[in-house]
Amino acid sequence: MKRRRVRINAPNPFWIWSGLALKTSEMMIASVEVITHRASRMAMVGAAPSEYDQREFVLMGQEKFEAVAESAQAIAERMLNLNQEISTLAYKQLMMGTNGIISLAVSTTLAESSNVQAQFVHDTMSGSAAAVSQLTDSLARVVHKGLRPLHSRATANAKRLRKLK
Repeated sequence: MKRRRVRINAPNPFWIWSGLALKTSEMMIASVEVITHRASRMAMVGAAPSEYDQREFVLMGQEKFEAVAESAQAIAERMLNLNQEISTLAYKQLMMGTNGIISLAVSTTLAESSNVQAQFVHDTMSGSAAAVSQLTDSLARVVHKGLRPLHSRATANAKRLRKLK
């Protein structure tokens, strides 16, 4: 399986989440290969594994622990940034709403009030849509960061174990 780099800087959220699905699928396929290989080795060696098999079985547990630790660290780091992004978005939304309400309150005529209200609704809706889009993009990036160590270990193991057959 040729290794592909998934780009997550796509402007369309569909592409971001599709890339995540592709990466997850690659990891799952590689995991099936690795699990099949290791389970069959365990079944064949029985109670007296060779030195190679013992190293492989120890490596199996060690890799899982390391990959999960790296994944948790990557997610924690990205979540700190995400908290800042959420705070910034919330502040922008608050300021936009406050500005709109003040503009509406100081309107002197009915026509001006209608225009300000229409602009306020438009700005609020488009700002909210942009904020939600940015949040889903950021969440996808968190998942990508967390999946990277697991994906790299699984695909590397599958590649390594394929050479042994």
